Amino acid sequence: MNQGTIVASFGRQFEVIDTDGERWLCVTRGKRIDFACGDKVEFKATSAGHGVIQKNEARQSLLHRSDAFRQKLLAANVSQILIVVATEPSFSDELISRCLCAAEHQNLKARIVLNKADVTAGLDDARRRLAMFTALGYELIELSAMQDVSTLAAVLSGETSILVGQSGMGKSTLTNALVPDANAATREISEALDTGKHTTTSTRLYALPSGGALIDSPGLQAFGLAHLTEDDLLAGFCEFAPFLGQCRFRNCRHDAEPGCALLTAVEEGIISARRFSHYRLLHNEIHNAKRLSQGW
Repeated sequence: MNQGTIVASFGRQFEVIDTDGERWLCVTRGKRIDFACGDKVEFKATSAGHGVIQKNEARQSLLHRSDAFRQKLLAANVSQILIVVATEPSFSDELISRCLCAAEHQNLKARIVLNKADVTAGLDDARRRLAMFTALGYELIELSAMQDVSTLAAVLSGETSILVGQSGMGKSTLTNALVPDANAATREISEALDTGKHTTTSTRLYALPSGGALIDSPGLQAFGLAHLTEDDLLAGFCEFAPFLGQCRFRNCRHDAEPGCALLTAVEEGIISARRFSHYRLLHNEIHNAKRLSQGW
């Protein structure tokens, strides 16, 4: 039996590097696809360079998204999530909140990377929209992937980091700058659609020269969190912590109940109204997903 690490996933096929540094193209038994880039696995050789994955080792973390009916594994055993946004095209602050919830749920370090900071026309607006996250203590790294990525490289050593974000934010360009031989494909932004074209069709792990690893993932347009419980979701908004358990009613839904500590904090400006709207949207989405999955 061979041991290795999944370094790329292509649907039902996986590229594995074994402990000797050899690359293998592996499939799974039956229809199993519950493996992810970053998984430590055991596999059986079937021919030269080909094998079948038998099982994965226990994971330190698992980053995935889900809706009422299915889930998509993004990466395993990561220690840090880097949420990439840019001054152009426009980005979703709601998607940032979703990524931060996923990070908090898996106890991952989380940083926000503002790419294309040299595009000064959109810089002030991007900073303004990101202020509600930096106010919570999430670090913001500003850079231009085409010029200098040293500030980002400095926080990657010794970490297994994943780049997540919408298409067109420059994740693959960042990967090429950080890993010189990555040869990740990049394309021009589709200005007419104000969104990037999907250039990364697989999730891939690259070893970093300074130690650690970097995972580049396809552009996200959605990040469902149907697998989270209500307590998980509340814990995903770190600014809620001082107010949890302080509501008048023990079963408070934080909707319109009198004496709700969270609503009071929003009214007093202690909690961002925008962030609270993200929480309410996710709460309703998760509740509806559970109804659909149970056939209510």
